[in-house]
Amino acid sequence: MQPNPAHIDPSDDEEQGVNSPSGDSQMQDILSDIFHMQTDGGSGGSRTFSLSGISLHHLTRLLRAASGGNGPRLYIEQDEDEDEDEDEVYEDDDENWVPESRPYRRPWYEEVKEPAKEGVELLYSGDFGRIGPKSRSRRKATNLARQVLGRNYTAVPVTYREELTSDMVPNSNGTTVAEYASNIYTGQFSTDSSFYYTCAQDFRLHIFDTSAPPQRIGPHRRYSSHGDDGMRTTMKVSRTIQGRAGRWTITDANLSPDNESQDDLFLYCEDFKSSKAIILSFFSFSQTPTVYMTSTREDSPQQVPIPFADPAHSRSRLGYDSYYSESFGIYSCRFSADGNEVIAGGNGKLFVYDLLANKRTVKISAHSDDINSCCWADTSSGNVLVSASDDTFLKVWDRRSLGASQKPSGVLVGHTEGITYVSAKGDGRYVISNGKDQALRLWDLRKMRSSQEFESIREKHYGIRGFDYRYSRYSKPRVKAHPKDCSVMTYRGHTVYRTLIRCHFSPAASTGAQYIYSGSADGKVHIWSLDGRIVQVLDRSKTLPITFDPSAPDVEPTRGSRQSPCVRDVSWHSQEPVLISAAWSSAEGGSHIARHEWKGLSKMSGRLEDWNQKQQQEEEEVVGARRRSARLREMIQRSTAAPSMPGALSDEEDA
Repeated sequence: MQPNPAHIDPSDDEEQGVNSPSGDSQMQDILSDIFHMQTDGGSGGSRTFSLSGISLHHLTRLLRAASGGNGPRLYIEQDEDEDEDEDEVYEDDDENWVPESRPYRRPWYEEVKEPAKEGVELLYSGDFGRIGPKSRSRRKATNLARQVLGRNYTAVPVTYREELTSDMVPNSNGTTVAEYASNIYTGQFSTDSSFYYTCAQDFRLHIFDTSAPPQRIGPHRRYSSHGDDGMRTTMKVSRTIQGRAGRWTITDANLSPDNESQDDLFLYCEDFKSSKAIILSFFSFSQTPTVYMTSTREDSPQQVPIPFADPAHSRSRLGYDSYYSESFGIYSCRFSADGNEVIAGGNGKLFVYDLLANKRTVKISAHSDDINSCCWADTSSGNVLVSASDDTFLKVWDRRSLGASQKPSGVLVGHTEGITYVSAKGDGRYVISNGKDQALRLWDLRKMRSSQEFESIREKHYGIRGFDYRYSRYSKPRVKAHPKDCSVMTYRGHTVYRTLIRCHFSPAASTGAQYIYSGSADGKVHIWSLDGRIVQVLDRSKTLPITFDPSAPDVEPTRGSRQSPCVRDVSWHSQEPVLISAAWSSAEGGSHIARHEWKGLSKMSGRLEDWNQKQQQEEEEVVGARRRSARLREMIQRSTAAPSMPGALSDEEDA
């Protein structure tokens, strides 16, 4: 079978067979005609030549050859049910990436409508919260109002919060709670969700008090900015920290665990390279790989540098002393569970820094390309590290075995393009990753590939040649996963373009971590169940303006904007069914922060008893319909099975 030209990069000659003799001869004829047209230009006459029999792929190849192979690539999008005359051709812009105004008519991947067997096994394994709520939810036996109003109702212990909240998934398109003039790269709740913090491209860190009531803004009232940083918000801003200025952005920020000795410390990092969208430096004149640590409880806190480079004046391998220290970027940083160590990753290197001893304890040449994200595998110890790179691999490192060899304990193979983010469940077993191959994958560290297996496949690449997630659309790949794929589950539906979009597990206390969620370049927030199904999609193009109350009863959907924002980061409240998403505006620039809530029982008009009665009536109607359907099927079976009686009308006579 010939590959579908609607999803193939025309520059890939091997995949399309454009090197055929007939195609080359036709292209030579065209070049010959063009040459004769140029030589006869002085005659003043006009000449034409026929393009019959020449496909669009041949012309595309000809144009790219004329530009030295550096011209913009052409892609073709065609509906399978339409004629070839209705093809749509669009050109990638090499300067400014603009989100799609509409999605593809037919995605190249299959939409998941039924639970996957592997995912169901995960749900009932006991590793993702209590099994009882999941079983009742699948049987449609959950009735929150009945539990609340029941005579024998007793308070549910805090440890069993999941019994009531596991099915409460945020379902509103959100209400704007903050507008900011710069792109936000990190937006996360604190561990107890008492505050929400962001870091942005203007090198500022904002801390919002989420326990304080919102500041209401009337529809006819002009609200003032917060300070002089262009922030407009209904949330209370408790702190604004000005980071060390650089040339691009703060690439990452992380909050230490609650520890009085650490005094709620912030960790943020930047880098110099402007060749990647999220990478910048602390200083406009330096590439020093430094992370800064600061406090969240002071108005003007001290910013302590944490250097990850080798000290200056170290003897190089060439035999002379180097005056300058190493130069590379730090793109990701995370505190350990006890807050005493920091893991950081950058240009192919992975580090661990001991804050108590004030020295770097681990340096690994981990990957052949940039490390976009790194994390600790568990919250109980700091022995297992995970790094995710643009070389398409995730590597697992055990510090206890690094003394003998700097080889990874295992490699997670499955992505075919670079990896934008890795997030750990915290149990030392499961992690998830977002990839530029438009896939979110779930991994079990017990099923990783060995270092020996990795050595045999490390040089093989299965991605799309020349694909750049910052500018290009992702066409149909040659393979959906690496041939040595060892991921447990794969989740699709979102788009990973323009920036390193992040993904997370839902909170363990309220949902058992049974959901996975991610932002998307198409302006949506996707929430998956572990079984592979998309349980909720929140559309940021329909987010309400800042003048609305995010906790009020839901209103009719508003008309969406022509271009959707790019949702960079999303955070789920640890105790409530609330999400906060940070999205980049596609037209006017800057960012909009939106609050998404579960618009269920508490966000509906009427009394609790009315809602309970309505739900009971609907359940009775469903049961009645099932009974009528069962009786009807039984009557049909009896009529078809019974022998014909003398004188009875046949079907033909009755018709």
